[in-house]
Amino acid sequence: MTIAVDFDGTIVEHKYPEIGKEKPFAIETLKSLQDDGHKIILWTSREGELLQAAIDFCKERGFVFYSVNSIYPEGFMFKKAEGRKIVADLYIDDRNLGGLPDWGTVYETISGLRRKKKKKRSLLKRIFKPHRKH
Repeated sequence: MTIAVDFDGTIVEHKYPEIGKEKPFAIETLKSLQDDGHKIILWTSREGELLQAAIDFCKERGFVFYSVNSIYPEGFMFKKAEGRKIVADLYIDDRNLGGLPDWGTVYETISGLRRKKKKKRSLLKRIFKPHRKH
């Protein structure tokens, strides 16, 4: 899945324009999700030096995003006038209805969604498998 993740209030405590303290298990969870094959996009309103500070913060902790404010891989960014609407399968943001659950719950929820998707695919493959001639 493609997962768009906010920075302030989600990966770190909300101290904008400063960088707050890392939320417990945020970076570790993002690494695990990426290791599971998900594309993680940094989805933030930060720009310029403030954006670079957020990218560097995560990189110093061993996490590099698939892309930043773009659906395209890291290094390809829209010009400011082109907009930054991110199309993703999931959005992780502290401003979600109901707030942000702890990162362990985030991981378990996403892992559960992936398992459900795999089960559905395998069932469809069984139903629509080609018939063999005997």
